Amino acid sequence: MPRLWNETIEEHRRAVRDAVLETTAALVAEHGLRGVTMSRIAEQSGIGRATLYKYFPDVESILAAWHERRITGHLAELAELRDRPGTPGERLEAVLERYAFIQQQRHGHGGELSAALHRGDHVAHTEQHLRHFIRGLLTEGADAGEVRDDVPPDELTGYCLHALTGAGSLSSKAAVRRLVAVTLSGLRSQD
Repeated sequence: MPRLWNETIEEHRRAVRDAVLETTAALVAEHGLRGVTMSRIAEQSGIGRATLYKYFPDVESILAAWHERRITGHLAELAELRDRPGTPGERLEAVLERYAFIQQQRHGHGGELSAALHRGDHVAHTEQHLRHFIRGLLTEGADAGEVRDDVPPDELTGYCLHALTGAGSLSSKAAVRRLVAVTLSGLRSQD
């Protein structure tokens, strides 16, 4: 098969998959998890049910793929902030603030949806990855004298993640920024 044909097929498959993921997320947001069927997803995506089943066996697998894509995007965004120029403290602040806003946005997941989305290996792997690079920033900050060094970086990482999960219950950007500021004040070097 010519290379162009393979690329066209892959582009088409990617476009169908993306349409299914976005349609499913929109339908679940509108109708709840129990109000969404494979038939409805196929219809709203503009594909046949048989085609949909070639991609996904059920609604839960579509949501898992959508969630994994979102998580991957969030991690890439956080990694970009971590890797940008600036002091370790500035980069840490940028990462923690963005993480807090992600937590605030996540609050919209209802109990049933949250339970469906937050199980599985991809979530555990993501948390491990997130812990690793926040711990790295904290270590850099401690080496630069910007972050306290009297508490092990693993403990500080846990402190940050647990504290900023609280952003999920905050309703304003200002409140999220205050939470980040309080969290950062607990991280500052005590010299």
